[in-house]
Amino acid sequence: MTTVEEAEQIILARLQDYGTETLPFEQALGRVLAADIKADRDLPPFNRVTMDGIAITYQAIQQGVTSYHIKATQAAGEEPVNIGATGECIEIMTGAALSATLDTIIRYEDLDINNGVAKLLVADVKQGQNIHSKGKDKKQGDTVAAKDQLVTPAIISLAASVGEAALPVKKHPRVMIISSGDELVDVTDEPSGYQIRRSNNYTIKAVLTGHGLPADMLHIPDDPAVTKKQIGHCLQNYDVILLSGGISMGKFDYIPQALEDLEVKKLFHKVQQRPGKPFWFGRHQNGVLVFAFPGNPVATFMCLHRYFLPWLNATLGLPPQPPVYAQLAGNFTFTPQLQYFLQVKLTFTDQGVLSARPVEGNGSGDFANLADTDAFMELPLAKNEFKQGEVFKVHLFKPV
Repeated sequence: MTTVEEAEQIILARLQDYGTETLPFEQALGRVLAADIKADRDLPPFNRVTMDGIAITYQAIQQGVTSYHIKATQAAGEEPVNIGATGECIEIMTGAALSATLDTIIRYEDLDINNGVAKLLVADVKQGQNIHSKGKDKKQGDTVAAKDQLVTPAIISLAASVGEAALPVKKHPRVMIISSGDELVDVTDEPSGYQIRRSNNYTIKAVLTGHGLPADMLHIPDDPAVTKKQIGHCLQNYDVILLSGGISMGKFDYIPQALEDLEVKKLFHKVQQRPGKPFWFGRHQNGVLVFAFPGNPVATFMCLHRYFLPWLNATLGLPPQPPVYAQLAGNFTFTPQLQYFLQVKLTFTDQGVLSARPVEGNGSGDFANLADTDAFMELPLAKNEFKQGEVFKVHLFKPV
């Protein structure tokens, strides 16, 4: 049986480049930047005033001048105004471009202004104070945002400031979510006493939407011919297929045979873990990847976070996320020789330690339990007894 680590390595060895596309910068939020953003001019592009007040030449301070005649008032966006004598100043506003004849800003709070004359109220004045110097942040041609990172609101701001009205971003894989089984009915249908409503497909779609990835959905009945035909169509029109259910050993689990008939190469089937032991992963000869998750809701949810999302981030070129560890807040025992993913509720202690309280559910079909938990704690295969205070890796599915 494939171990969790082996399954992870097999999946991450199948990274693919889906190309790039260009989007209007305001529509690129949450996408992965495909090229560096560079400054089209110095940042700031001029000596920028950072306080409302007056602009003087520091030479006047050195000469002992304490009162200044206000020559003009300059707002942000106006052409800089020069002075012609050390006893002159410009009343100036935050954001304004400073003339080369001026090099120091005195705040209004440090002045007494009457009848067009500004008098200093402080003795401690430093040359260049309250000025954001031209090019201090970035020089023309410098990279202001490197590629292979998520486009955040800060990067949207940078793009606007350097005139990048369109941004190249990594293309997403085309994803189809497939559920299967005659026991599943639509959300709006009234299930019989032996049926349930479909939810796994909506769960997967919601998780992917939260990561900025659109996906289509399809439901396949328990019919081998229909199963083969529908999956065959998806293999020709999508880059990734995410299946939920129909991959175990039941007589009506037609998906493994359909995948084999369609020449999807099985790379592994069954992982030494709980939940999610029947997890199946394969690759079609045309490069389409198939993640076939068990139908139990918790198993689907865990496998999606533990395997698919790391693959997605890696295939889009994002750097690996540093692992998160938490301290077990109670004793826990798990005897089967399987790597266990324990649902936990996370909190920070007064000492800033991330603490994980075990929340035991009623098996991998108990999806309601996930609403009250924050993460899966990955408990190593080599142990059966897990003691309070021990530290293990956690896979977050909610922000802490």
